[in-house]
Amino acid sequence: MTSHDPVRGQGESKKACDVSEDAVVRWEEEGVARSALWHSEGGVAPPKRIVIADDRMTADAAFRLTSQGTGLLWRGDFQNARQLLNALARRVEKKEAKPGTSPAESFHLHRQAQAQRARILGLVLLPFEADYTIPLRRAPDVREACMMAFGPPAAALLMSLRELQGVIGAYEWRKRGVEVEALKARIHPYYGVFAPVRGEYVGLVARAPLPTKTLAFDIGCGTGVLAAVLAMRGVERIIATDSDPRALACATENLRRLGWIERVAVEAADLFPGGRAGLIVCNPPWIPARPSSPIEHAIYDPHSRMLLGFLKGLAGHLEEGGEGWLILSDIAEHLGLRTRAELLAAITAGGLVVLGRTEAAPVHPKAFDPTDPLYAARRAERTSLWRLARA
Repeated sequence: MTSHDPVRGQGESKKACDVSEDAVVRWEEEGVARSALWHSEGGVAPPKRIVIADDRMTADAAFRLTSQGTGLLWRGDFQNARQLLNALARRVEKKEAKPGTSPAESFHLHRQAQAQRARILGLVLLPFEADYTIPLRRAPDVREACMMAFGPPAAALLMSLRELQGVIGAYEWRKRGVEVEALKARIHPYYGVFAPVRGEYVGLVARAPLPTKTLAFDIGCGTGVLAAVLAMRGVERIIATDSDPRALACATENLRRLGWIERVAVEAADLFPGGRAGLIVCNPPWIPARPSSPIEHAIYDPHSRMLLGFLKGLAGHLEEGGEGWLILSDIAEHLGLRTRAELLAAITAGGLVVLGRTEAAPVHPKAFDPTDPLYAARRAERTSLWRLARA
């Protein structure tokens, strides 16, 4: 489900140091000109100005500098850098989000606040040696976590502490896995591949009546969770596609671990593989907005590119009497970003008809948190499995 929620296996991932000259960051330290490669998974440009920071820097001073766009290259104790980042987060969160006059405006203001928070917190920078060692006091050994996320390093680099925290968190998730109730097993997401933490959509696929058990396509397979569910339900052959190499490796490993790899072919494709199938499943990104990081490509899809691409091409890939299962939340409707009429018009334009629809209420914590800026939309949200057929 990458296109809803992207890490390749060790030795298969994008090299962190496969970057252009523009990704080299330069600064002055103790009167000496220094440089290193700049790593940002989200493509964030390096700060134009960098100052050296250590344990003597106060949180207020750090907040003033980062608010102005200045990067802080940390040379002090690693654990103190973490405390400084937490202090910066508290200062950012003191600024109350402006209320919107409509759900859509509230969403856009929320996204702006998130972007501002990410920009400030992303300016606490850490040095990494050529083997991903962090040359700071009390720094953890993150070499394996970085290797699994980015592949082999080639040179010293700078990366934000906030991004490193994401790498460490993803590494722990990958080791422990995510329990999927419908599978009675764990799925192990890679760094950057959206984890199947929203169990309601998996449950919908696990319960819907199968139109066939011969051949199914899983479009945008991500971790491979839906392909695994279909295999568990007895579908004899499944082709799972994704355009992200990280997701393809992640799905392959999960399906092998679960014992379904002989039944599921994992292929690189932008949407559909060749041929036709009696069942085609797709769980595209649910919100038509621009992602600000790679992992957000699984949630945000500008102009609903994947959703509309799926609906446009579905009829041409369905066998006679086959069904397409579209798994989609209606949160975009509650946010004023897409109407139900627009969705139905896209279904009709694709030469499709709706055979039926089942839905599930959200169970994630934000749906029950009235302090969340998008609480009203999250509370009203329903995730549906649309059963579609050729008209």
